[in-house]
Amino acid sequence: MPYSIRPKQTHSLQTRDGVRLDADVYYPDSDEAFPVLLMRQPYGRAIASTVVYAHPSWYAAHGYIVVIQDVRGRGSSEGVFSLFAHEIEDGEDTVNWAAALPQSSGQVGMYGFSYQGMTQLFAAVNRPAALKILCPSMVAYDLYQDWAYEGGAFCYQLNLGWALQLAAETARRQGDEDAYRTLYAASRNPPLSDPVDVRSGILKHFAADSHYHDWLAHPEPDEYWQKLSPCTYLQTVDLPMLHIGGWFDTYLRGTLRLYEEMASRSAFPQQLIVGPWAHLPWGRKVGAVDYGSEANNPIDRLQIRWFDHWLKDIHTGLLDEAPVSLFEMGSNEWRQFEQFPTQAAQPYRFITTGLAAMDQREGQLERVANQAVETVENAAVNVFEKSFAAMSSEPSIPAPDTFVHDPWRPVPAQGGHAAFPAGAFDRSSIDCRSDVLTYTTAPLTEALHLAGKITVALYCTADAASFDLCVVLSEVKPNSSVYNITQGYQRFSADSPPNSPTPCTLSLQPTCICIPSGSAIRLSISAACFPAYAVNPGTGTLPAESRLMDARVMTVTVYSDAKVASQVNLPIYSPDVSSAKPLL
Repeated sequence: MPYSIRPKQTHSLQTRDGVRLDADVYYPDSDEAFPVLLMRQPYGRAIASTVVYAHPSWYAAHGYIVVIQDVRGRGSSEGVFSLFAHEIEDGEDTVNWAAALPQSSGQVGMYGFSYQGMTQLFAAVNRPAALKILCPSMVAYDLYQDWAYEGGAFCYQLNLGWALQLAAETARRQGDEDAYRTLYAASRNPPLSDPVDVRSGILKHFAADSHYHDWLAHPEPDEYWQKLSPCTYLQTVDLPMLHIGGWFDTYLRGTLRLYEEMASRSAFPQQLIVGPWAHLPWGRKVGAVDYGSEANNPIDRLQIRWFDHWLKDIHTGLLDEAPVSLFEMGSNEWRQFEQFPTQAAQPYRFITTGLAAMDQREGQLERVANQAVETVENAAVNVFEKSFAAMSSEPSIPAPDTFVHDPWRPVPAQGGHAAFPAGAFDRSSIDCRSDVLTYTTAPLTEALHLAGKITVALYCTADAASFDLCVVLSEVKPNSSVYNITQGYQRFSADSPPNSPTPCTLSLQPTCICIPSGSAIRLSISAACFPAYAVNPGTGTLPAESRLMDARVMTVTVYSDAKVASQVNLPIYSPDVSSAKPLL
């Protein structure tokens, strides 16, 4: 590294409404002018997101002034913290202030993940001239559907844990030791014993102004969410961006939504990197699987190449490479694409016997041969149209699979993107439960490569006002262990007439994986994934009004035969359409 580092300095700015914001500033030990790298975060600037990034001094040693700032109402900064409420104006003020720091070249780039990723997007809204580049990692582009809710279901475990963490910091700033101790302890082990009533007594007592109460009070994507979502404000923003995500990150939907929108309209290059990682940390071991040395965190070095290109006009070769780099699990190598994969989907239909909940040998997945494949987005719609046409033309003899969902003993979450800990785990014991349907292919005779979006089209009935479906795609290994690949979750209303199958479409978390010869593919279906999501009581009540004592045991039936075709649509691709090489 070419530069030694001066001792860390602390500087402050005053926002346009007179609030002091504090920042740590790291300078190279030189009289030169340098570009500025800015991170704005709510967790205390001393941490500087070193759970996933190199220390700011590492970036400073590469020839940058690095600013790590406490956002309003966090750390030692003045003001009252209100979720995302001030990040547009405060972000713009900070960019302009950072550009005017001593020895600044006047050019600013931003980096950070999660909340720190979103502060980048908000800072760009008013297009400050000094802001030249963003590196948003693991962000919610639409706060409702990318963070708080998935498929209309409240993301209970992650939402509560985060709300308790933020509330504990508020109590610390206020000097309330009793509240701090209680909230801190709860954040380390969130009270998740009630699967239905997700209202938090601890937050109600110690943090009455927590955003958690508002999130429960707004179970639909209304104006409340629009005001807090970056997607509302970024239509006129155009900057080069390095987008970073993880296959097991809960905010991957937002990362991909942002990337796809920017790639479709931006005049600047957009690059996407998706590793096998969970939200944190970013390393080779995720859940119970070691993805090898290529999965070690490459992001710091990639960001330096990105910043060097845009802020120092150094040719780093980064833009000569394919714009999309996806880590293919299974082969454990990086694959490069010209765009995020959108190839046609191959349907696999369910072969049902009525015993898929009782014996894993009964439910089967069978590849639909000689059927014109369609895009993933259209496949689920078209299968319903074809099935309804068949139902109306001749009688169907259904062979349904039925299971009973008991809200007092819900199917537990294990790994995936919405539970903690996240990642891939052996879920064979869960698949043995009688409230889980399983459909499995024969062992593969050759490796199968999947990359992109996955949809599942089901026909269901449920004897309740509403019901949830959790669908998990897994690899069944030759030794009978079952490791989750990806999953989706959706809340449905039972709008169809009694005993009339409801068409249900679920989108699973996108993925990229090579499933080897000898393994099989399994789809598991249940009505819960607790505590990742609040359990549906079956009463039709809103999350903020639901009680465990009112919850109903419900019966769910899945139909599939020649007339009513429940199926999963897999984005199979040939390795020939991409190149495989190390990311660094």
